[in-house]
Amino acid sequence: MNEANGGWNKTGLALGVLAVLDVVTRRSDAVAEVHEAKKHDLSPGTTKRQAAWVPAALGFGGLLFALHSMFSDSAIIGRWSWDGYPATGPQPVPWGGLVITALAAGFSVGHRADLATGMLWWGVGSAGAALITLVSGWPGFAGGLALGFYLGTVTRSILRAVALCPPGRTLFAGMLWYNILVLGHVWVVAYEFVPGGPLLRERTWLIVAATMLSLYSGVRAARSSLVSRPASAHDSPVARTHRHRARSVFWAAVVAGWAAMAVRLPAATRTPVPFHPEQRLITAAIWTVHFDLDNDMWLAENRIIEAVRDLQVDVMGFLESDTERIIMGGRDWTQRVAEELSYYVDYGPSPRKHTWGCAMISKFPIKKSTHHLLPSPVGELACAIHATLDVHGRDVDVIVSHNGQEENPLDRKLQTTELARIMRESQNPFIFTGYVVTKPHAKNYKILFDGGRMHDIDPTDSDRWCQYIGYRGVKRVGYARVSRGTITDTEIQVGKFAVPEPNEDISEWKPSYRRVNESHYAPEYHFPTIFRGKGVRGHFYHVFKEPRYFE
Repeated sequence: MNEANGGWNKTGLALGVLAVLDVVTRRSDAVAEVHEAKKHDLSPGTTKRQAAWVPAALGFGGLLFALHSMFSDSAIIGRWSWDGYPATGPQPVPWGGLVITALAAGFSVGHRADLATGMLWWGVGSAGAALITLVSGWPGFAGGLALGFYLGTVTRSILRAVALCPPGRTLFAGMLWYNILVLGHVWVVAYEFVPGGPLLRERTWLIVAATMLSLYSGVRAARSSLVSRPASAHDSPVARTHRHRARSVFWAAVVAGWAAMAVRLPAATRTPVPFHPEQRLITAAIWTVHFDLDNDMWLAENRIIEAVRDLQVDVMGFLESDTERIIMGGRDWTQRVAEELSYYVDYGPSPRKHTWGCAMISKFPIKKSTHHLLPSPVGELACAIHATLDVHGRDVDVIVSHNGQEENPLDRKLQTTELARIMRESQNPFIFTGYVVTKPHAKNYKILFDGGRMHDIDPTDSDRWCQYIGYRGVKRVGYARVSRGTITDTEIQVGKFAVPEPNEDISEWKPSYRRVNESHYAPEYHFPTIFRGKGVRGHFYHVFKEPRYFE
């Protein structure tokens, strides 16, 4: 981030300098403990034993990875357990507050080394890890809370064990193991592009298991060196004072977290309003946003929000949208878009489903949605959202999808065939927005549109390769292509459609391919004028230079 996109870089640097000064000038725990031991007529040498540095380092690396990968954002656990509509799990607001609470509660009892380093307690944490990794919905979310509570309880013990080890090699080994886990956490999705990738293909469970085993080694090392400490060391005035101060900070963070949820709740729960209900319009768009990063790798969500707002889309699909990973910053930018612009949001397949992500925002209620992992025997796992929306009182199906790469023709054929099956079997009006990777009228194009009983929004547009929009059972009004600006390398495609009345029979429906002028329609049907000419912020109508309208 930088100043242009909301980053507080200078503030963060100043706080970092203050933190360093605080550490340098504070009276160390070790000195305070020696003084306390003398007061109790104890030899300082009897209060600590050397910890095994290798297990302690592994535990430290596993702890850092677990906290960073799953608890650096309060929404991550909720998104891991999300599986579509009707709502199968908690929304980030307000239930992210439970994640903060679970962590704080764990930190608050972390001084109980006898509990935190026990085998039974590790089993509880492992059960929570298994639930959040393998189970969707509220049970999976509950498992994530249990894991967060467990990590909070063991943090103190593992850090104290590390403090008893040779610092250089222990921290080096711990950070090396942390980075190995981070790479594995990426390899499970990016397996097609990295050496040895197939070994970890779609094996998040293996990374989680390795994390829990390394935590086990860390807590056992901590137990051997810390549990044997005299009880007076745990209950000394210095220790009690430190615990009280730490708990005050933890629970102040909880209060602040819940206060933030309360402030955000009205925006997160207000009912979205479509742009043109009187004309029964639905404006649908597709955009590959490359993880909300621009071409210079700066955060782009402010500009994405502005583009979505100015386009006045009712439904939009975002591809390559999963940012709840370490390498993407651990952030839920789709929730921010939904709150600021008032949309329902379906995050799409959860981060544990091993895709790069596809998300959907909608002004219309999402009655149900299914997340599909499309056939991908060779390359990266492709995803799709199949949603049924309540559009002006009529059920309309929408697909948002991202097919595989050009290098894997078998994958693309199988994925396109599966999408065609889904669309063919639906009896509702249908809108397709997806990333297909095919030339117009080529084999996969025909599989998608002919096999799916769909119609291309503009069969005469020959300058396409990735993104396509298709429709059935709705009246096509217009089609536009909007340049990407400095965001990603992919344009925005937008289609306007009029939805039939709830009881209107569409069994004999046929599309019209006759082009008309913009003046054929009332202003409510027009695309925004802000993108004409040079447009705004680098977004403008391109290829055709203006929208196309159809009878």
